[in-house]
Amino acid sequence: MPSPFMSCPVTPPAPTGSEPPSLDTLTCSLTVPGAPYSAQIARGAVRSVLHAYRLDPLAPAAVQVTGELVAAAWRLDPGRSLYLSVRYRDDSLRLSVYDGHASHPHPRLAAHCEARRRAALRLMAVVVRECGGAWGFGESREPGGGTRTWASLPRHGAADYLPA
Repeated sequence: MPSPFMSCPVTPPAPTGSEPPSLDTLTCSLTVPGAPYSAQIARGAVRSVLHAYRLDPLAPAAVQVTGELVAAAWRLDPGRSLYLSVRYRDDSLRLSVYDGHASHPHPRLAAHCEARRRAALRLMAVVVRECGGAWGFGESREPGGGTRTWASLPRHGAADYLPA
């Protein structure tokens, strides 16, 4: 009997292409430069990922939200890399952007910065609300700190955002 430490895992069969990947496996991340064109790159990546998972009806809302998240992060932390995370959990698409802009220790500066971020995300907030989702931001728990801004789009709400 072979030792369990000596055996290699069995390779699963290759997908046939007729079925989309399981939504449980939808997890994708991308690092983009903190530059004006980064929102375009991020929107294209999200559109491609949704297409691969046959979630094209979610694309209008998700692409709009992605663009707004990345653009706001770039404006608040220009020149530094931004990290985009796309996940599908609990029948919702979750989009998160991490930027390096740390919260300010002084309450007035922190309030001003929060107001700037909320103002930059007004359009995104409307889209998320129309989809029945939620959004927010807060201190990133990632190494190096910064801010995590996120939006959650329920599948059915996002699919109904812009009817075909």
